[in-house]
Amino acid sequence: MTSVLLSSVDPVSAEVDALVLGITDELILPAAIPAATRSMLHDMLEALGAKGKRGEITKVPSGGLAIAPLIVTVGLGSDATLDAEQTRRVASAAARALAGTTSALMHLGEPTPESIEAIATGALLGAYRFTHFRGAGSEATPEPINKVVISGNPSDKADAAALHRGQIIAEAVNAARDLVNTPPSALPPEELAHAAIDAVRKLPVTVEVWDEEHLAAEDFGGILAVGQGSANPPRLIRMEYAPKKAKGTLALVGKGVTFDSGGLSLKPPKAMETMKCDMSGAAAVIAAVTAIAQLGLKVNVVGWIPTVENMPGGHAQRPGDVITIYGGRTVEVLNTDAEGRLILADALVRAAEEDPDLIVDAATLTGAAVVALGDRTSGIMANDDDVRVAVWESSQRAGEVMWHLPIPEESRGTLDSHIADIKNIGDGKGGMLSAAAFLREFVPAERRWAHLDIAGPAFNEGSPYGYTPKGGTGAAVRTFIQLAEDLAEGRLG
Repeated sequence: MTSVLLSSVDPVSAEVDALVLGITDELILPAAIPAATRSMLHDMLEALGAKGKRGEITKVPSGGLAIAPLIVTVGLGSDATLDAEQTRRVASAAARALAGTTSALMHLGEPTPESIEAIATGALLGAYRFTHFRGAGSEATPEPINKVVISGNPSDKADAAALHRGQIIAEAVNAARDLVNTPPSALPPEELAHAAIDAVRKLPVTVEVWDEEHLAAEDFGGILAVGQGSANPPRLIRMEYAPKKAKGTLALVGKGVTFDSGGLSLKPPKAMETMKCDMSGAAAVIAAVTAIAQLGLKVNVVGWIPTVENMPGGHAQRPGDVITIYGGRTVEVLNTDAEGRLILADALVRAAEEDPDLIVDAATLTGAAVVALGDRTSGIMANDDDVRVAVWESSQRAGEVMWHLPIPEESRGTLDSHIADIKNIGDGKGGMLSAAAFLREFVPAERRWAHLDIAGPAFNEGSPYGYTPKGGTGAAVRTFIQLAEDLAEGRLG
């Protein structure tokens, strides 16, 4: 596992294997590098055709210009003063390029607490690898860089706190990635519950796991109906972090479908290949609650994770069935592949009973979200316009790409059923919006709630980019953590 630490040593004197320096598109190097060294490096980079465009990596032997035998430059673009998100991305590019290297010092410019946190987060996210299921005889891949030293003052409280926060956030995102990347055979609902328990074992977080008998006794009809077709029974996981002098309560709800075949409304084979990622919302909740406790934030956080395996077994629910959600409302199920909203409905009703100040759920809920927003942007919908904007602002501070959308009243109209209180699918138009309209029905009007449809960004089927690897991405983790901080600091009202 990659480690990060601070050092105030002169960059060219650092005893590391590689020295990473930021350069602009005019090949201007950091002022901390001696002028003669900057001049020589400038000429070398120019001769190599380096352009300094953001994220561009150029490697040159140091030739005695630094103690490190290798100098790696990472392009900053036209402005050496990057914001936090830009810094995370260039640090990630450098960390990925340093696979197989033991240690490196990163100096991207004059260090500040904000840049230190961003470099730490970006480097750890970029160094991520998932190799748990590689066989002993598999082709060797370069190990991620072992140690990243970041320019900063380890004795300065602000610098040290920034490094600590960046490390915790990155480790939380990477933990969520690990869960999402785990094969569904190794992570049925019961094992996901064990993972939640293990994640917070040494932290002031309590975990309750309700099995199928408890769920039946409490009439959690959505979770039971979706899970009844599988040999692996469902679970509802409740995680609670309740520090002294907390300044509010945040409820986080994550969809935990550990594998989604579509049930009797069976998906095409190609569409099932990545359906281990249908528990990305659950992974985000587990990871975020863990990080919030590690950061010691002064806010109560309750995580709710309904987790099932949606399979077409002999006991599976059928299109046309009517089920009763926790709390008593009935749903006509017309498509068993619209299952996530059924388990979320149970959890949302139960979460609202505890009167939190804000409920936010995250779910890989609809393919319509990918059609509308692509595979790098999550959708934000809410039952309150101010909440929707506030959650979007939190996501911006966290560095996650999201966009806020309405829940039109006509979307609710498409869900009318002639035999039940509501049906689980609309008319096929605006599917992301009608899914949010369905969920809104299970949140009391006076309870502030937002829904994040992370179907696009939760799983990257293409090549790595920025700090995003192939596979599970850890979508929504940073936004969840930021929401807890914002609630604790009064920014969410």
